[in-house]
Amino acid sequence: MTVNRYLALLRGINVGGKNIIKMADLKACFESLGFFDVVTYIQSGNVLFKSAEKDKAKLTDRIEKELSKRFDYPSRLVTVTHEELRKTVRNAPRGFGGEPDKFRYDVIFLREPLTPKEAMKSVSTKEGVDAAYAGEHVLYFSRLISKATQSRLTRIIALPVYQFMTNRNWNTTTKLLEMMEKE
Repeated sequence: MTVNRYLALLRGINVGGKNIIKMADLKACFESLGFFDVVTYIQSGNVLFKSAEKDKAKLTDRIEKELSKRFDYPSRLVTVTHEELRKTVRNAPRGFGGEPDKFRYDVIFLREPLTPKEAMKSVSTKEGVDAAYAGEHVLYFSRLISKATQSRLTRIIALPVYQFMTNRNWNTTTKLLEMMEKE
């Protein structure tokens, strides 16, 4: 049996007092679905796990249905393979993440059928504050800390296309890859 490593990036949990899910309960839910080596990372809904399932869309649908049923909220998530996460970090724009005292760096993970090309059409940036780049399965977004209140990143949340996105900061993204690499 071939084992695949995945990362589930849950949207909209433990934010602003809504959809509160304890990580121990989240881990138990994933284990009840037959996944193994389940590990959660921080409270924002990052779940590393292994499964024999190869069909990512089927896997995502199965997880969403169980989360919605068990935790009584409309679950949406982005599932990322180990290789996709590795490419996301490896293929980041030159210098991305390199000046953490000057910029905030985020990776916007996209859920199919949304493509980076389509997502970029919806993302606006403010000159001198924001920069956005399309990756293979993600968008890379940086913003100047000294002008963060002028950033247009928060405007993405109001867009209909946002239901096909979830955001993680660069430190979380690289830490999740580091955790997957140790598996």
